[in-house]
Amino acid sequence: MTPSPPKTRLLWIVLPVTLGLTLLLGITTFGGVTDAPPDDQYVDIATIAPARAAVQGPDASTGTYTVDCGRNEEGHRNADNFVISPGIVNGAHHTHDYVGNLSTDALSTDRSLDAADTTCAGGDRSTYYWPVLRRLDRAGPDAHDAGGGAHGNTGEIITASSVRVEFRGNPASAVVGMPRFLRMVTGDPVAATNPGADIRAQWGCSGYPDRFTTKYARCPQGSGPTRTLDFPSCWNGLATDSPGHRTHVQFPAADGTCPRATFPVPQLRITLTYELPDGTPFAVDSFPEQRRDPVTDHAMFVNLMTTDRMAELVRCVNEGRGCRAA
Repeated sequence: MTPSPPKTRLLWIVLPVTLGLTLLLGITTFGGVTDAPPDDQYVDIATIAPARAAVQGPDASTGTYTVDCGRNEEGHRNADNFVISPGIVNGAHHTHDYVGNLSTDALSTDRSLDAADTTCAGGDRSTYYWPVLRRLDRAGPDAHDAGGGAHGNTGEIITASSVRVEFRGNPASAVVGMPRFLRMVTGDPVAATNPGADIRAQWGCSGYPDRFTTKYARCPQGSGPTRTLDFPSCWNGLATDSPGHRTHVQFPAADGTCPRATFPVPQLRITLTYELPDGTPFAVDSFPEQRRDPVTDHAMFVNLMTTDRMAELVRCVNEGRGCRAA
């Protein structure tokens, strides 16, 4: 056999190295590792103007009903989303935190959820979930797993220091009860590449309850990041779900007025608070192509309260009282 010329031998040495570096760069950029979001996705909370409170009309339902569901001390997490991708394990491509129903995963059904245990007070078996938040200065144990580093979601998952689950009234009228197994979505997990009306991200800082931004909030020393997840509250009175999971429950106008042929139900607000050392970089989990953009923040809820419990909630809210599930 004729020996390869020196230039040919050099090409076969350099080519694999070049291809390897190219592949590594591609994984780093698009799939395996995601750097911190760019600086323009963060904003100082002091520069955000306070939000205006909704004006309460004469028939407003002004009460609140809170449910203590813990803060996921159990570590119930997975990369599933049975509302959007039922039956598909790791279908979310990012990791969710759960409170409430302890069985929620890709294979959940109304029947399986109704038979499960819960972290919520008063036996509320509802499921509440959202993407995890991670600190980016530490490696997580799922650095090579689906939903974690394998999908670009690097960093150590942060357990919230506080999770507040609260149902509120309507500024224009009384509310009616939600049906069991009602599914709700807030926010848009693909908002970075498909911006539109479904963006509902509200980032803030502890100690600044009336300031919200769609960017990550930079908080002063002694304050930590918050996420406020407001759900739609105008139900069509017929369905527990719909194609796209949005038309059966819609958001009201700023004054609380519901769209035609819908009825106000108690509005669910989940407030997440985190404690981080000053200056710690953080980001929310997302689909790989969303690059952990803060506008993609979202959450899901499936109602499994009993009929009696929902009636108690509605009475409390309509009567203007502050109540807590027991």
